[in-house]
Amino acid sequence: MSSSTPVVKRWRRFGYDRLYVTQPDGEEIGWADLRTDQVCAASLQELPVLTDAVGTWKARNNWNPSGMPLVVPAASTAAVRREPATTPLTDRAAGTCLPRDAVRCWTDLSTNVPGAEARKQALLLRNAAPIRTFFARLFNRRTDERAWRIGADGEEMVAAELAQLCRWNPSWRVLHAVKVGTRGTDIDHVVVGPGGVFTLNTKHHPGARIWVGGDTVMVNGWRAPYVPKSRHEAGRAAKLLTAAAGFSVQVQGVIVPVRAQGTTIAAPPSDVSVVPSKRIVPWLIERGAVLDHPTCSRIFEVARWSTTWQPLDATVAGR
Repeated sequence: MSSSTPVVKRWRRFGYDRLYVTQPDGEEIGWADLRTDQVCAASLQELPVLTDAVGTWKARNNWNPSGMPLVVPAASTAAVRREPATTPLTDRAAGTCLPRDAVRCWTDLSTNVPGAEARKQALLLRNAAPIRTFFARLFNRRTDERAWRIGADGEEMVAAELAQLCRWNPSWRVLHAVKVGTRGTDIDHVVVGPGGVFTLNTKHHPGARIWVGGDTVMVNGWRAPYVPKSRHEAGRAAKLLTAAAGFSVQVQGVIVPVRAQGTTIAAPPSDVSVVPSKRIVPWLIERGAVLDHPTCSRIFEVARWSTTWQPLDATVAGR
C-alpha cells in the first residue's frame, strides 16, 4: 500500500455498519454507512478521495454497490449547492429526501454569537413596537422584549465564564445559540470536553431567590418548569449527536442561574444539575476525565454542523 493511500476501517457498533476513511497520518477524510448508503466527507475537497476509497473497499470485498445519497459538510460556512436531479433518494439517517448526487449544505455553528437568538427576538419585538418598548424600558416594566433581552445578557455572561475554561484547557470547546429543529428552539450552550457533553440552559434572574427541590424550581415563589425542559433538551441533544457521531453520546442537562441573590438546592434533580454561573467552570472541571481527546474531537466536529441539529430543508431555507 502506498504511503499516500487512504486507510479504510470498518466499524460496527450500536446498530451502525460504517467505513471510516483517514489519511495515513490519521487525518479524517470521512465515512460511509454500509446500511444506509449515506456518505459524509470532512470537506467537499475530500469527497472524491472518500468515494474512491469506499469504492475500492467494496470491490475488494465483493460488496454489492448501490447509489449513494451524499451528505457532505462544506469546508467553510459558505453554502454548497447543486441543481436537484429528477430522481430523489432517501437519506434515512436524516429522514429527508435528497436529490441524487446532492450535496448537503451546512453552517459552522462554532461561529455563533452567545445570546444571538434571544437578542434577535428582542430586536424583532422592539422594532414592532418601538414607542411602547421605550416607555416599558423607562418604567422598567416586564415585557416579552425585556425577557428576551435579559435572557441574552445572561447567555453572554455564561459564555464569558466558559471562555475562561477553554483558555485554561483547549480540550474544552463550546457552541452557543444552537438552533434545534424547525420551531425556533435553541440551546443556549453546548459544552464538549474531557468531563463529558453538556447542554447549558441559562436563566438570568437578577436579585432573585431560587429554590430547587427535585423537579421543582421556585423563582421568588413562582414555579418554573426548568427541570423538565432541561431534561428534554439534553435527551434530544443526545439522540441527535449519537446519530451524527455514529456512537452513543451521553448528554447532561444543566440549569445555570445568573446573578441570583441565592440558589438553594434542597434536593437535586435526578438527572439535571443546577449550577450558578460563577460555579460553572469549576463544576465542569470537577467532572474529571470521562472522554478521551479523539472522542471529544469527533463529538464537537459533528456538533458544529447545523445539519446535525436541523433537517436539510430547514438548514438550506435558513441561509
